[in-house]
Amino acid sequence: MESKAKVQYVRISPRKVKIVLDLIRNKPVAEAAAILAHTPKAASDPVGKLLKSAAANAEHNFSMDPEKLYVSECFVCPGPTLKRMMPRAQGRGDRILKRTSHITLTVKEKEDK
Repeated sequence: MESKAKVQYVRISPRKVKIVLDLIRNKPVAEAAAILAHTPKAASDPVGKLLKSAAANAEHNFSMDPEKLYVSECFVCPGPTLKRMMPRAQGRGDRILKRTSHITLTVKEKEDK
C-alpha cells in the first residue's frame, strides 16, 4: 500500500528541486521532515508541505501507521516554462526562462521482518 501526493506548477527550477529530493529519498518520514526543516534551500518549503500531505493522506485515507512510513519514491518533472524578456543594450532583448516544476512524492509503510 502506498500514498501519493503531488504539487504542480511550483515556481522553482526542477534542477534545484532534485537536489532537495535526493536528500530525503528512502528516509523515514520523521527524519525527512527534520532534514527539510534544516536545509537552507528554496525548494525545502514546498517539498516539506508535500511530505506532510503525503503522510496525512497515508494516515487518513489508508489507515497506515505514521511511525512506519518512509519516503519510497520522489521525483520532479519540468512544468511549463514562462518566457520573459529582459532589455539589453542597443534596443535588443534577451529571453529569460522562468522554469516550473511538478513534484511527486510517495510514502509507503515499512514491512516488519
